[in-house]
Amino acid sequence: MAANPAPGGADFAQHAVPLRVLLIEDDDGDAFLVQELLAEADADVVMERARSLADARRLIPGAACVLLDLGLPDARGLQALRWMLQHYPEAATVVLTGLTDEHLGEQAVRAGAQDYLVKGDVSGATLQRVIRYAMERRHWDETQRQLHTARINARENARLEHGLLPQPVLRDPRLRVSARCWAGGKQRLLGGDFYDVVEAADGWVHALIGDVCGHGPGEAALGVCLRVAWRALVLAGHPAEEVLATVQQVLEHEQQEEAMFATVCMLSVAPDRSSGMLRLAGHPAPLLVTPDGVTELTAPVSPPVGLNAARRWPGHEVSLGDNWSLLMYTDGLIEGRISQGPYRLDTDGLIDLVRDALGPLPYDPRQASEEQLLRRLMEQVRKLSSGELNDDIAILALGYS
Repeated sequence: MAANPAPGGADFAQHAVPLRVLLIEDDDGDAFLVQELLAEADADVVMERARSLADARRLIPGAACVLLDLGLPDARGLQALRWMLQHYPEAATVVLTGLTDEHLGEQAVRAGAQDYLVKGDVSGATLQRVIRYAMERRHWDETQRQLHTARINARENARLEHGLLPQPVLRDPRLRVSARCWAGGKQRLLGGDFYDVVEAADGWVHALIGDVCGHGPGEAALGVCLRVAWRALVLAGHPAEEVLATVQQVLEHEQQEEAMFATVCMLSVAPDRSSGMLRLAGHPAPLLVTPDGVTELTAPVSPPVGLNAARRWPGHEVSLGDNWSLLMYTDGLIEGRISQGPYRLDTDGLIDLVRDALGPLPYDPRQASEEQLLRRLMEQVRKLSSGELNDDIAILALGYS
């Protein structure tokens, strides 16, 4: 008998309701024997019987364990087991075999059955144990399968996160970069938010933050494609006014579903670092921190990437000053409800949080730490939203002094 004790096996008496055991057996004598053995062991089970796989289809769902004969009218040998494993892999399956084909029972276990029984060579107590251990083994197998899947997903998520969270390409030592990314919602590891910072050969520094509409791995993968395409275009020296149009072409070719789009904020800082060009594609405007305070940069808002038929995102000149920090973010940061009430944080609330974090005027961005600012902001945002962030969030801080 191939029934070895499994740790933590639960007895039948622990179940609040009798367990459903399905016997798939065409021989009336063998079926009667199984019924008598369960009665002999006083097992708290309800046994149902099917004479063929065709009859068993409607009975298998919900069965705690399936006792499967290998000689059925519509399946011979391991055919029935393979059918079970393909269509009902969640069921704990114990194979019934005769003395002359015990080797076939061993093959069945190697193929995926939880155990096997030799007809005519089993007691009621043994049958009870085999059923119980088969259920435990099936539970263990499922736990291991889920663990393996989780590990694979974690590796894939790590690859995507590496694409979403890039290393800035900067030569100017006077520039500082900090960033944060969170996937909103319970048990979600990836979001569709992305960012990047690249200094081009001509001395312009281009900063990008974007938000693919939707949540999950598909949106994250598209975000990686858009960010990598944007970086390649910037490093190749494409004019800033043409970059988003090309990124939109990438989106149209790479989107997994129709009508996917992304909001984007692109800020290009001039080589003198005192001015820049701001492009908003359906995205919140950045905040500018200077010694005089915190303000929101303004620029005309064009449609998001993927929804712009005109394929133009005109830039708007902005003044930065000599000593500044820029805070770029996705809308998940400001659209969360405050204390589960009807009000949202919005831009004005975010500005207040930044002011509180920086302290009294005048601010000195040279002494301020963008890293500490982002950490403080996220602590406050999570506190205001009662700890639950329902939307993806990305924050990018770029400082100069």
